[in-house]
This record gives sequence, C-alpha cells and structure tokens, in this order.
Amino acid sequence: IILNDHINMQCSNEIAKVLLEIKAIQFNISNPFVWASGIQSPIYCDNRLVLSYPNHRNFIKNALINKCNTIGQFEYIAGVATAGIAHAMLIADGLDRPLVYVRSKPKAHGKKNQIEGMIAGSPLTLVVEDLISTGGSSIKAVQALREQGAIVRDVLAIFSYGLEIADQNFLKADCRIHTLCDYQTLIQVAIEQNYIKAQDHTILEKWRIDPKSWNK
Repeated sequence: IILNDHINMQCSNEIAKVLLEIKAIQFNISNPFVWASGIQSPIYCDNRLVLSYPNHRNFIKNALINKCNTIGQFEYIAGVATAGIAHAMLIADGLDRPLVYVRSKPKAHGKKNQIEGMIAGSPLTLVVEDLISTGGSSIKAVQALREQGAIVRDVLAIFSYGLEIADQNFLKADCRIHTLCDYQTLIQVAIEQNYIKAQDHTILEKWRIDPKSWNK
C-alpha cells in the first residue's frame, strides 16, 4: 500500500508539472478569472491544451489508463461533452472499450439525443471528465446515463479544484471521484517550480475553502 501511495504521489507530481509547463494551469490572484457560475477564481485549468502536445497527451493518456486499473471493472467509457470527450476517447481506444458521450442536455433537433453512441443493457460505465470544479456537469452526465439504464459508480478526471461542494455533490449522487492530480499537489509543485510565490499558498487555500466569498 505504501508503494502504491508513493507511485500515486509521483504520478500526481508529474501531472502537475505537465499542466503547468503547457500553461493548462494559470494563476492570476490580482485579476481573478470568472467562471460561468460567476465564481471568481485565482486559478484556471484548461485541460483542452493537453491535446495539442503529443508527448504530454500520451503521458496523460497512459496515466488515465493506469488509474482505470485501480478503479475496478467497467464495460463502457462515457465522456462528458465537450472537454471530456477527447480524453474518454483516448482511454476507450487504449482499453478497447465501447465509447459514448453525454451532452449537458438533449439536442433541440434531430433525434434529440443527450447520449451519443449505443448503450446496450445496463453496462457498468466509467464517466470521464477533464476536470472537477463543483461536479455539476459530471453529475448531470451520471444521472443521464443512469436514466438510460447504465450503472455508474465512478467519475475519472485529470484534475480537481478540491472544492467541498464537489465532495458533497458526489456524495449525494452516490458516486466516487478519481483524479490524476489534486489541488494541494498542484499548488505545492507550482511553488517548487516558481510559478507562484510561497506566500500565495494562503490566498489560494482560502479560495479553495470558500470560493464564493473569497474575493469580497
């Protein structure tokens, strides 16, 4: 168990270095980013950038596949539209599993699908996201898949902001979160690599604890 924990920590550190190197993670404490929810954040993650760097993409693909081996058995991979689709495809291709993807809501035209692809029976399905913020989009996907008959117990993502609201939302949805890199590891690596100053740690941790009122 100690060996596995050490390997997981090494992987998390390397993922953090990759995300920082390609600027998928950016910091701006004095001029925070604004999320669609209205939350102001001193940190922003855009894992879509991973797709443009083949070496880093393959590294993260292999890390995701290795993580899948620790989650347990599943038959289907489901990507969350849109950012999770590419990473789900990489996993499905590597593991030779069927792939579907889930929209945030059904299309307004055509067949009005919310889930694209074929789900047969009640397969055990792993949901793949690029990152976890509040968990809202992931849980919508989980619920849509369950309504279609799929059994969903786990969500896998590259990174999580580590917000308490996400933990609460996943607990209510009776679903587990698995990530390659967590917030605390990312911040520590960012300090070691001189992306941020050590004194910024307190500010960033205050934001994680209470993001809604942090900038007031």
